Amino acid sequence: MSGVTLVLSGGGAKAAAHLGAWRALADANLHPTHVVAASMGAVVGAALCAGAEPDALLGRLAGVGPRGIVKVRLAPFQGVFAGSLLQLEPFRRAVAELVVVARFADLHIPLTVVATDLDRGAAVRFGAGGEDVALVDALVASCALPVYFPALWLGGRRLGDGGLRGVLPLEAVDGSAERVIAVDVGPGFDAPDEAPGTKPLPPVLRAHDDATGILMAALTESQVARWRCDAARPPLTYVRPRLERAATFRVDRVRAYADAGYDAAQAALAALAGPR
Repeated sequence: MSGVTLVLSGGGAKAAAHLGAWRALADANLHPTHVVAASMGAVVGAALCAGAEPDALLGRLAGVGPRGIVKVRLAPFQGVFAGSLLQLEPFRRAVAELVVVARFADLHIPLTVVATDLDRGAAVRFGAGGEDVALVDALVASCALPVYFPALWLGGRRLGDGGLRGVLPLEAVDGSAERVIAVDVGPGFDAPDEAPGTKPLPPVLRAHDDATGILMAALTESQVARWRCDAARPPLTYVRPRLERAATFRVDRVRAYADAGYDAAQAALAALAGPR
């Protein structure tokens, strides 16, 4: 089958499930010809589009994650006047370690990265079908979730996490797609309870995550429903690994998430031969 567009959601450490889904697609002889992604899904997608093998990338993610994603340097504490809880530079270095190319043009598979213009609320696309900027800048912007990370100024705009416009960025899929496979590890009302060992967040952060998660989950539900109701759109295969909530920074569980992604994608691929 040709013309497979793969859509990868954000989801923090749970984006490791995309590695398992990628392996399942390869086992079924399905090879994406375009990847559309947001937030950490974009980081994983960029590394895969650059030619990384899923198993090797999983090992790098497990190694880089604790240094650059979880143990990032706290921003100077200023209470409610702080610009963010965490700083971008340690995260930027981690992204650069995971994605070894510098330009969208160096990728083997076209990639579209989605970020959000925080002042206008508009989705901003980089790469295939969008603006050409340094790859790491696009990836960092797409991951800059407010409160946790400061906005990234790029092209005169204040950019933040692509998940604010759609944690599963279906809206960024162009009209040339023949079939779309979407892997969703973002917030959802179906997510099971937290995994054992998950440390409770401070109440203010928990409130932020609850509110953001509800809005993202509702937006994903509506976007998937609209897609399936539109006969002009290509068939959609929706892959939803069963992953716990409150796991944004659980990089200690990336191997379990990759396995869950593989299993969920294998199960969902049966839909390719049936109705969408």
